[in-house]
Amino acid sequence: LKWAFSKPGAEGKALTIREKEVEKVGNNKKSGLLAKQERAGWIFLAPAALLIAVMSFWPIIQAVFTSLKTGSSANMTWAQPVIFNYARMFKDALFQRSVVNTFVYLLIQVPIMLTIAILLAQLLNNKDLKFKGLFRTCVFLPCATSLVSYALIFKSLFATEGLVNTVLVNLGILENNYNFLGNAITAKIVIIIALIWRWTGYNMVFFLAGLQGIEYSVYEAAKIDGASGWRTFWSITVPLLRPTIVMTTIMSINGTLQLFDESINLTNGGPANSTITMSHYIYNSSFGTGVANFGYASAMAFFIFVLVAVLSLINMKVG
Repeated sequence: LKWAFSKPGAEGKALTIREKEVEKVGNNKKSGLLAKQERAGWIFLAPAALLIAVMSFWPIIQAVFTSLKTGSSANMTWAQPVIFNYARMFKDALFQRSVVNTFVYLLIQVPIMLTIAILLAQLLNNKDLKFKGLFRTCVFLPCATSLVSYALIFKSLFATEGLVNTVLVNLGILENNYNFLGNAITAKIVIIIALIWRWTGYNMVFFLAGLQGIEYSVYEAAKIDGASGWRTFWSITVPLLRPTIVMTTIMSINGTLQLFDESINLTNGGPANSTITMSHYIYNSSFGTGVANFGYASAMAFFIFVLVAVLSLINMKVG
């Protein structure tokens, strides 16, 4: 060091070397700390990850093998050929009807529900609105209702002697009581109405959270520029809510493709299987018909999985 400092500019070079050494030591300490934090994170995650692996992923793997087998639950053998259950799906008229019914609910109910949810969120996000908390609670309250309970309530409302028929007859809209659940078209409409009532408030909460993340000054600037409410909604609200719209659409698609409670509790798949859904048919194949055909049911379940994955991917690309 003495020899180094004796040369012109050597002092600065020595300080630079020292700074690099200090920085290196600091980086080593930092990397050691990060390694400890990472190990601690994995330790905390390990119990949950283990439970998920044992309770979810392993049954999924088992279901893959089950979908390649035939026979009753106590005596299952490998199918000949192994894709027998998957080939059977495309020849099963009842399964095809369940797919069509499910997509009818999906294509009608999901757009209506999300549109109403985003409009309600826009209305309830108004800072000048009084009793916002009360209105938000009222809209969200159906989500707190049990799936079975609300399905049975709608079943009683639209029964032949139910409240809806009584009101419509007293108002003169109907001459006689109408069997809403006994007609294929009206039974589907009842299920769609029930789904909209049950899940609109749930999606509204996501849109409301997204709207509260948008600065109110953006709307004030648009108002100063003379933008109408409709123009502001399409040019500001919708673009800024795009991630939330994509998320709620994917969740709604996922939920509708697995629709079960409404089909089994409202109409029991009737009349004549005109309202049965894919999940309802899977349940019947597994437990509802007295013959536990788990192989065929597992194959249909993986068909739903593929549909969810494909539609979610398309929605993400479009969104």
